[in-house]
This record gives sequence, C-alpha cells and structure tokens, in this order.
Amino acid sequence: MNVSDTTPASAHPLALYGWDERTAAAFVPHERRGLLPARVVRVDRGRCEAVTADGTVRADTAPVAGPDPTHGPCTGDWVALGPGAGGLPEVRAVLPRRTAFVRSTSSKRSEGQVLAANVDHAVVAVSLAVPPDLGRLERFLALAWESGARPLVVLTKADLAPDADHAVADAEAVAPGVTVLPVSARTGEGLDVLAAVLGGGTAVLLGQSGVGKSTLVNALVGQQVLAVRETRASDGKGRHTTTARELFALPGGGVLIDTPGLRGVGLWDAEEGLGRTFSDIEETARDCRFRDCAHTTEPGCAVLAAVDDGTLSERRLDSYRRLLRENRYLAARTDARLRSELRRDWKRKQAIGRDAMERKRGPRR
Repeated sequence: MNVSDTTPASAHPLALYGWDERTAAAFVPHERRGLLPARVVRVDRGRCEAVTADGTVRADTAPVAGPDPTHGPCTGDWVALGPGAGGLPEVRAVLPRRTAFVRSTSSKRSEGQVLAANVDHAVVAVSLAVPPDLGRLERFLALAWESGARPLVVLTKADLAPDADHAVADAEAVAPGVTVLPVSARTGEGLDVLAAVLGGGTAVLLGQSGVGKSTLVNALVGQQVLAVRETRASDGKGRHTTTARELFALPGGGVLIDTPGLRGVGLWDAEEGLGRTFSDIEETARDCRFRDCAHTTEPGCAVLAAVDDGTLSERRLDSYRRLLRENRYLAARTDARLRSELRRDWKRKQAIGRDAMERKRGPRR
C-alpha cells in the first residue's frame, strides 16, 4: 500500500504508531524513490520487525548497517523499506531521530548502544517491594534527560509498600522536576493516570529485572503480550522475561517500548543530563566562593555547607561526584583533547600532593 505524501498525518495508517506531520515531511524524499514507511518494533541479529501500512514485516537491516552501532536501526526508528535481493524487504534508510536513549556498552571500544529512538517519555520503573536504589535511579534519570525525552519515575508494586508516601518523597528528592507516580498492576492504582500521561506519544520503559516492567506492559496494553515470572522473595530480584526491545501500541493512544532488565547502565556523553538530574546541587554551587570549586575541601563551598546543615545529603553529593567522574572518563576515551586535559589536571594534583607532603614533613636535615 502506497500512501501519498498528501495524506493528512492523522489519517495515515501508521498514525496509531506515532506517524505525524514531522515524520511525513522527513519521509517525502524516500517516498519519491518509491520506498515505504515503517516503524521498527523489534531488532534481532541483523533483521528487524517493522510495522507498515499493510501490517508487520520482517526486514533486512544490512544495507544501513555500519561500523558505528548507534547508526543502525533500533526499536522506535522510522525507516524506509525497499525490495530486497533475498526475498525480504530491506531497510534502505533510517529517518533522523528526534530523541535517542543511549547508554555505553560494556565494550572496551567505548561504543554507545541506542536502546530506543523517537521517544517522548522515558519511564524509569522502580520497585517498591524492596528498598529503592536511589543512586541507580539518578543514573537512569541522567540518561533519560540526555536523551531529549521527558523522564517519568514510576514506582511499581505500590500495593507491597508499607509506606508508599515515604518512598515517593525519597524519589522526588533525587528527581527534581520529574513526576513520580506510584502504581500497582495488581490493584490498578495509578494505571489510568499513567496511561493518560503516555497517550498520544512514544514512551520507553526502563529498569532492572524484577521491577515489574512486563506486568506493567500487560496492564497498559490490556492483554498478555509478555511473559511474567515471579521475583525471588529473598531480594526482590527477577529473572529476565524480556529478551529484546519491543514496541506495542496502547489502546488509549500512544506506543510503549519495553526493554530487557538493565543490570549495567553506563553513561554516554551525559553531561547535560547530569546537570538536569543534579540541578539542586548545581544551583547551590553558584554560591561557592570559587567558580571551579570541586566541593571537596574548598573554603566557602556552598555545597559542603548544604551537606553540613542537612539541606543536601552526603549520599547524593557522592553520587554526583561519582557520575561526573565516570562521564568524563568515558568522554576522555574517545576525545584526545579531553584526555590531554585530564592528564595535565592529574599531574597538577600530583604536584600539589607532593608539595603538601614535603611541607608536612618539614625541611630535610
């Protein structure tokens, strides 16, 4: 089925999957070449499943695969399909992404991995069945802000929390400017509000194994589209039930991308995202005496003063320092200029340390 570029976006067969005026305008050059629009719903080993105006097809991604894994098709991408030599359609082009949720891989080659593209909301799921890991939540939020999407914290299994209000307050304290919503797929608490927030856009669901992502997807979609396993009673952790990133249309509008449980969430060029996540610290730092204050032992440090008076937790400051170091180190692995700056800074600190030790020892006899 060939849909003319004059077809209103709202009447397009792919409108249910997020087709809009912006996507239609980006696809015009490809339509003139006789290619068909599709949205990737799943990627697996050089092939992808993509939904078209005529239904879901399996397509070969080899024509657009390259050395940079962030450029290949991923779940949520809009692509242009053409006939392939092996009988399967081929992905001939990937349309420009509005947003992209990217993390660093475990590879020693400093590669990034795009988990989802063209996302409006990055939903970070945190289970209330066990004490929340606030440091991990901050890490997810930094990547969510960096992606260009709007973060949303969903506290799952609210029916198992003896004091959900306290958990909400803790999450809000580490997520300035972010909505925190407690939900329960078992009782239905908060699901209508969550569905309303996600309606009309694209959302990606992120979190560790066992937080209840698959159960939440089933509840939002309204049918059993994903397998669910019980979590371990000892630590609340679950086994992977989702093995690939997959996109689902929601009955009330919008689409949701489910992702496998993420054990490791490495930062990937997330300087701006860290600034948004720790906006309270960076706002306080404006009152420090020195502009390059490292918030360690400097006199007149407003951030350390906030820790002393209880306005800011020491755990949060430690998390901020740690994530900044990690992000800068990762950037230095691919940026020669930044590597040189870090080396100079390290030598300067070594010199200062040696000088301090010599002054402490006193003059040599």
